[in-house]
Amino acid sequence: MFFHYFLLSMTTSCCAGSEHLDFRKHMKADTITTEWQPPEVIEKYLSGGMCGFDREGSPIWWDVIGPVDPKGLFLSASKQDFIKSKIRDCEMLQKECDLQSERLGRHVEAITMIYDCEGLGLKHLWKPAIETYGEILTMFEDNYPEGLKRLFVIKAPKLFPVAYNLVKHFLSEITRNKIIVLGANWQEVLLNYIDPEQLPAAYGGKLTDPDGDSRCRTKIHYAGTVPTSYYVRESVKVDYEQCLTVSRGSSQQLEYEILFPGCVLRWQFSSDGADIGFGVFMKGKIGERQNAGQMQEVVPSQRYNAHLVPEDGSLTCSEPGMCCGSTTPTVFSSPNASASPSRSCSQANLSLRKNGPAHKWRPATNRSLRITRVDQNLGPAANCDRRY
Repeated sequence: MFFHYFLLSMTTSCCAGSEHLDFRKHMKADTITTEWQPPEVIEKYLSGGMCGFDREGSPIWWDVIGPVDPKGLFLSASKQDFIKSKIRDCEMLQKECDLQSERLGRHVEAITMIYDCEGLGLKHLWKPAIETYGEILTMFEDNYPEGLKRLFVIKAPKLFPVAYNLVKHFLSEITRNKIIVLGANWQEVLLNYIDPEQLPAAYGGKLTDPDGDSRCRTKIHYAGTVPTSYYVRESVKVDYEQCLTVSRGSSQQLEYEILFPGCVLRWQFSSDGADIGFGVFMKGKIGERQNAGQMQEVVPSQRYNAHLVPEDGSLTCSEPGMCCGSTTPTVFSSPNASASPSRSCSQANLSLRKNGPAHKWRPATNRSLRITRVDQNLGPAANCDRRY
């Protein structure tokens, strides 16, 4: 039995090694840092960069999430360019680890990462961006599994658990155990791992650029909104799992329960041949079909040119038993139906109307439409480290 297991392990390892070599050959990883240059829009508007070393001598990579404009980037560059730029970053960091090993006279094999999540919002949960990020994480796991020593998440807003839940299934358990979400004492914790001289002054250290910039912008890109002059396409193709036909004078309704404060309902759709009406309503009775006039309007029903540009939007419930429409200041109460004896809940109804010729509506995948719970205790006000 042991001999069989040993052979199986060796075979698996050899297969993995062969796949990694194929990956490096296909992506030209050995020369990507010298022979491939990312498009200008990625260099200017994709945030992040290497800055400083931790107390053990490992390079530190910073990702600044808030200023990133996912949709603008995807309208200006290809998905392959994003993936190649991340491979280039990995190879550059590996070379820096090798240099550190020579400088220090001991092996430096992994990096420390810091994710500044201040400003993380729904724009970052855009479906094409999440899917591409998932591919990048899978690439990391398959080809650079030991390259990460630890990852600190700082300034995490209440939306962070939602974002993390969308991508954590791409990560191995070993990688998930390296992620540390810090609370209000994040500066103090970072200084336990990083010397003040190696930590940017804006993050509680003493490191600055030669001109005194506390954010060290010569090393860390802080990005921003991508100018439309970089756009090379009008929209990003989205793969939909469902296709519904809405006939003249009829409507389609999709129902989702909202159980917790901070829940986020997202939708994305496109149509063929003509525009389409769309609205979000509250139902008084769960499981019973009602006309729009019998329900409470949350997102006003209006027509969208979804045959020209895919439409996407969101609705957030801010308080227990209460929701706030994303396009109207009206606040409304949820019905009295409950999912359990101790919790009240409401029913969100997505109503799609078509008054013209029959045509197709493509809803987004279940992932982008599902209700996701937000734990109100996981926010920047936390006083202790939290590990997901």
